Amino acid sequence: MNSKRILTSIVHFLKPARTIPHTSWTAKNRWAVTPKNAAVLFFGLAIFGLGESLLIQSTIGNSPWVVFAQGLSLQTKLSIGQSTALISIAVLLLWWPLREKPGLGTLCNIAVIAIFIQIGVDHVPEIHDFLFVQILYVLVGIGLVGMGSALYITCGMGPGPRDGLMTSLHRHTGIRISRVRMFNEIIVLVIGKLLGGSLGIGTAMFAIFIGNSIATNMNIVAKFSNRSR
Repeated sequence: MNSKRILTSIVHFLKPARTIPHTSWTAKNRWAVTPKNAAVLFFGLAIFGLGESLLIQSTIGNSPWVVFAQGLSLQTKLSIGQSTALISIAVLLLWWPLREKPGLGTLCNIAVIAIFIQIGVDHVPEIHDFLFVQILYVLVGIGLVGMGSALYITCGMGPGPRDGLMTSLHRHTGIRISRVRMFNEIIVLVIGKLLGGSLGIGTAMFAIFIGNSIATNMNIVAKFSNRSR
């Protein structure tokens, strides 16, 4: 009976959240900075970047936008971190005609994720020909991206450039967010692949599991925040 209760508690704890929770570090507005939400924001974006770097170092496929960034870096003298930041800045410029307003989280998203992708690529070894380890890299990477997303989103300090573009296009066109996201990611995947970016089983795993990873981590973050109040 006790084991059944424990299992039920674990399932409830890991149940994906359906909404963005309000936490003890959620900012009052996109520029309301406190030591607590700044620390959570930075940590979330840092592990997001490290998670993306694990997919790169798995060598079996990146997330869609990193396929594009990697392809751009292969065709230029830019590092993967620099190309990631450049793409983020270009996407942010698309906000202007859509009247989307950035926040501190938006700007930090550009810098911190790019820096930590580069740190991960520079210090985490590439894996070739060991499929078990490659898949492990991808799964851990998806988990880190999910947790990083949950942390920085719950800070309430503005979406990342890509998410802001997605929600703005949804608001202006009425097209479902899922379809806008799919359309955007198909475009960058095709461009990235043509430029030489890595697309493979890791890309497919990311597409399948990232949504649930973010939602599950949102629930974990919400419960942790409630207990720490």
